[in-house]
Amino acid sequence: MTRDVDTTTAAASPTIGAAPARRTGWRRITMVAVIAGPGLVAANAGNDAAGIATYASAGSQFTYGTLFFMVLVTIALVMVQEMAVRLGAHTGKGLGALIREQFSLRLTALAVFCLLLANTGLVVSEFAGIGAAFELLGVPKWAVIPPAAILLWALVLFGSYHWAERIFLIMSLAFFAYPIAMILGHPDWGAVGHHLIVPHIEPNKDFILLAVALIGTTVSPYMQFYAAAGVVDRGAKPADYPLIRADAILGAVFACVISLTIIIATASAIGGSGPLDSAAQAAEALKPVAGQNAELLFALGLIGASALAGAVVPLSASYAIGEAAGVERSVSRSFRDAPLFLGLFTVQIVLGATVAMTPLDVIQLLIGTQVLQGLISPVVLVYLLVLTNRRSLLGEAANGSRYRIAATVVVIGVAGMSTILLVQTILGWFGLG
Repeated sequence: MTRDVDTTTAAASPTIGAAPARRTGWRRITMVAVIAGPGLVAANAGNDAAGIATYASAGSQFTYGTLFFMVLVTIALVMVQEMAVRLGAHTGKGLGALIREQFSLRLTALAVFCLLLANTGLVVSEFAGIGAAFELLGVPKWAVIPPAAILLWALVLFGSYHWAERIFLIMSLAFFAYPIAMILGHPDWGAVGHHLIVPHIEPNKDFILLAVALIGTTVSPYMQFYAAAGVVDRGAKPADYPLIRADAILGAVFACVISLTIIIATASAIGGSGPLDSAAQAAEALKPVAGQNAELLFALGLIGASALAGAVVPLSASYAIGEAAGVERSVSRSFRDAPLFLGLFTVQIVLGATVAMTPLDVIQLLIGTQVLQGLISPVVLVYLLVLTNRRSLLGEAANGSRYRIAATVVVIGVAGMSTILLVQTILGWFGLG
């Protein structure tokens, strides 16, 4: 009898032990789902068509040489996004509203106007990215861009913020295509590991400009505006900050890991072949060396990335202008309640999709938007740093002494690199670059 009891207990033990493990696994998945929000959406939107083209070009030009630099960029993005969502959670106001209240109205208007111009150019590139990706799959862009524009417009106009946010997060699943494409490229893992931990610098203009472009496409002003406004639109309170902070950090790290996989995928397949002009070109280049599946995965990732950014980029400008003007701004509001906010979003979507249908030079458009981003990026980051340093605004949630020093270094570094890109571009216009 005793043996029977022992046997039963022993047989039952694995089941008893396995149940908590399964519950723990589901608890972790549930926790990630609860945490995921504006921070993850904003950071992933940074991996848009222009971003993918830049990361792919880094891999094709310098193979694994920019990986350590991207580790530094990841740290910068984590800090910048964390400061943005902290402002939203503890003040209940977006970045545009806080800048309007704390600084000169003229400077605020200038920064917001430049953001609107730059974002409109980016919206065009996002729809162009959707068209280019479907053309890789054999579908003409004229058959795809209009329906995509209508779907993104309807998602925001007729849904609540929480519903739209869930859709944005589902779109983010497309980014998992890039890690798979990376594996299909059969990278040199030893070289990858080496370049992730050992700094690599090439003293030439091309490397420096690409490094600047990596910062510009990873730490974009619209991401901070969207992250802070998304926290407010979500109805977050100071008590929610721990989850909001986790979301910002998770989003920044995830987005940069995806960026690294894009660099590694192109480096392992076509490294040393020179710069690329577009994400679609990267997908085509992968086909001969990494196979049809790698090209397909790159195309699918480009579709998801462009669709996500195609909604988030115009929303960030609408939030910023609505906040600066002090009017109603929320995805959960109707057109009657928030005409300026939703009207600006509509205009950007219509204009972006229409221009993307024309035979424009998307590369020149991206260069122009990068110049505008270079103009406003230092201004926005300085505002962000000053605001999060103010105890009169955030109280105990303001930057501590060590964080203030680290954030200042990050802001000076990002602003300095953005300024270099701006100067080089302007010199190029006069044939001096």
